[in-house]
Amino acid sequence: MTVLTRTRGLAVLVATVLVVSACGGSETPAAQGGQQGAKEFSVALTEPDHLTPGNTSSSYSITVLQALFDLPVVIDAKGQPQMRAAESVTSEDQKVWTIKIKPGQKFHNGEPVTAESFADAWNAAAYGPNAWTNNYYFENVEGYDALNPEAPEGSEEAPKPTVDKLSGLKVVDPNTLQVTLTAPFSQFPITLAYTGFAPMPKAAFADLAAYDVKPIGNGPFALDGEWVRNRQIKVKRFEGYTGPRPAKSDSINFKIYESRDTAYVDLRAGKVDLIQTIPPASVSEAKTLLGDRFVATPSGTMDYLGFPVYDKRFASADLRKAISMAIDRQAIVDAVFNGTFKPMSSLVAPLVPGYREGACGEACVYDVAKAKALFEAAGGFSGTMNLYFSNADPSYEQWMTAVANQLKDNLGIADIQFRKVPAADYLSTLRAHKQDGPYRNNWVMDYPSPQNYLQSMWGEGNRMGWESKKFNDLISQANSAAGMEASIPLYQQAEDVALREMPMAPLWNWQDQGGYSDRITGVQIDAYSPNLDLITVK
Repeated sequence: MTVLTRTRGLAVLVATVLVVSACGGSETPAAQGGQQGAKEFSVALTEPDHLTPGNTSSSYSITVLQALFDLPVVIDAKGQPQMRAAESVTSEDQKVWTIKIKPGQKFHNGEPVTAESFADAWNAAAYGPNAWTNNYYFENVEGYDALNPEAPEGSEEAPKPTVDKLSGLKVVDPNTLQVTLTAPFSQFPITLAYTGFAPMPKAAFADLAAYDVKPIGNGPFALDGEWVRNRQIKVKRFEGYTGPRPAKSDSINFKIYESRDTAYVDLRAGKVDLIQTIPPASVSEAKTLLGDRFVATPSGTMDYLGFPVYDKRFASADLRKAISMAIDRQAIVDAVFNGTFKPMSSLVAPLVPGYREGACGEACVYDVAKAKALFEAAGGFSGTMNLYFSNADPSYEQWMTAVANQLKDNLGIADIQFRKVPAADYLSTLRAHKQDGPYRNNWVMDYPSPQNYLQSMWGEGNRMGWESKKFNDLISQANSAAGMEASIPLYQQAEDVALREMPMAPLWNWQDQGGYSDRITGVQIDAYSPNLDLITVK
């Protein structure tokens, strides 16, 4: 039974049964152990929003959580799914899935990791009143609607659910979890590599607020003390770890910075050991300064300009297209990102199966004359246009300034103001639809599938307030296709719908530029993980 094949170097699911053996991949057996007597190294980080796996999609949080938690599945450096906390993920019909959990795993407090540990965590994420960020990742599990009842007509408040568990989750035995989906979903095993599918111990549910700042995981590192807000998060090697990636260092200090520029200065001064994103303006210098310690990595990360289509001033698709066409992406990439990013005319990153260069057509091509004509035909824009972005990095304001200048020069929008939001509050601002103007939207790929981009950002409940039955129907058809290969044309049709209406315009694809000090070795950063467990201190 052959179930996993390779096409153009990427994993393609091709059968109605997917089994990935625990012996696959290139994981290092725990028996080999970590380096004894290793010292601490430091990693530059922006302040996370949460540390509960089900309640964050922030890349800053995920960097820490990848050290603290083992997920059921991991995506390896080649983009292929491999087992980690799970022993196997199988299905006969792609609707009912059986997950076998590797026995003998422990949480950092000594609790055993069981099928119930995953069920409890997923139920908590899916339970509507918790309002966790990753709630929607469970909407295709049976019973989701009961945990997320809609508000009655004429009311803004949804009733409290009468149940708190997904009917589609069944703990068969301590090491077996059965998951029943609402429809066949061939990519389900890949999704299990996303942080929101991490397990949680029983102890977490005694005080979820306390757990959010001091999570108990099942990974190679355990939290060491309290999360010191806006300063540091320290983790130490978990000696009871029995998984496939034992820590090779004693501890990690995640040093929290307000800007990447400051972090880079500290890297140069030897005050921090690893920075995953060097400021674009410093890339040329970093290549010379760091030599072999400069790490360039193709990325699934994308930047977009989102529009609040719930605001009548942005209701016209032609207006939104005009704004997109008035933006000179290449000029901004050259000026702000030192030419290291790639201007985009697709909604998904190039390393994702189904990517099409130029999918956006002329709506993503810089053309002042066409942009102005389309803008005027759409009725133009009057009043103040607010541009939203977070304060996490100076480059955000730099490129927003460039966008503002181009919109002023090319479309004649005279009054443009900036709304700079604290990084920790930015995502909640967008989710609550508090933005009344175009905003920076960023997506860090969770797993290599068009579905991860399209459904997550353009699907129901999106930040733009955009609604399209045709788009949602195409996503549903793609999700139910016989396999990844069969799903791609349907995802591409859905992408075409979103590009025609342009509720969010693609801007550029990141090319991650990282670097590290001469104190550490074993650095292996890829598009899916910084692999902090592999790093040793000299």
